[in-house]
Amino acid sequence: MSLIKTFADGDEITGFYLLKSAAVKQTNGTPPKDYFDLILADRSGEISAKFWDAAPADKETYFAPMLVKVKGIVHTYREKLQFKVVRMRPATDEDGYSLTEFIRSAPVPPVDLVGVMKRTAASLTDEDMRTIVQYVIAKVEDKLMHYPAGKGMHHAFYAGLAYHIVRMLELGEFVAKQRPFLNRDLLLAGILIHDIAKTEEMDAELGIVKDYSFTGKLLGHISLAANWTVEAAIASGIDTNSETVVLLQHLILSHHNLGEWGSPVQPQIPEAVALHYIDQLDAKLQAVEDAVDTLPDTEQWTAPLRIIENKQIYRAKIKQNAPV
Repeated sequence: MSLIKTFADGDEITGFYLLKSAAVKQTNGTPPKDYFDLILADRSGEISAKFWDAAPADKETYFAPMLVKVKGIVHTYREKLQFKVVRMRPATDEDGYSLTEFIRSAPVPPVDLVGVMKRTAASLTDEDMRTIVQYVIAKVEDKLMHYPAGKGMHHAFYAGLAYHIVRMLELGEFVAKQRPFLNRDLLLAGILIHDIAKTEEMDAELGIVKDYSFTGKLLGHISLAANWTVEAAIASGIDTNSETVVLLQHLILSHHNLGEWGSPVQPQIPEAVALHYIDQLDAKLQAVEDAVDTLPDTEQWTAPLRIIENKQIYRAKIKQNAPV
């Protein structure tokens, strides 16, 4: 079965793929005709697809995410590859495939990622800070095993949120050692809980965000996480006006840096400045890595990436350095 990133113009494809999204739309003809606007995916990438001859019963059959068998042709539309579906059916148990085989996921097992988070929380020397962070992690531990960090911007894959946090912890440990004036406990605590309420902000299944939740749309993960910090303090008998609680809230509330990016306040402590730039570094590099890794073999330039001001990334032809 061909991987999506190996698709080329003119290829005739028959195989099993993840139906990542499926929306019924209408053509511009008179009278308009319903069709399926799809995204097909596997571990190597995804491709936009159209099922022009969808029957009325198909609207009740195909819902993302699900595994489907498709037959169709790859063609170029507006300088991008697209897949025209000729036939499609849901996969069955007899086909012998599992949906999880087609899902992009973090390169580290989720249980290991959450384990790193819990061990880091336990290493915090400030007792109140440790208590609050452990409370918040325990509140969403099950979801951390599979939740993505976003719908499409960065770390939008199975266990992407935990992977994002752990990669940030690695950077945070380095920066704290390089800049000893930073408070390690405060920086790592902020990293652990800054995005953790994305588990409430989004409705996700198998690492795919279906939509933002009612609470997520009205409050957002920043406000939710700040509230959870207060909730943890109250549940643990910690003064909600203490410096520790206020500083943790500030780290969460300021980590997007600007109001237009969702932060009601800007970073005003050293650890908040560090947190913002560590977050940006990991998010942007992951988005670039994902774009390059899923780039079709026939192309050298990625699509414009919104996270880096709609710039395209060129995949150099030189080989990567061998691991040391």
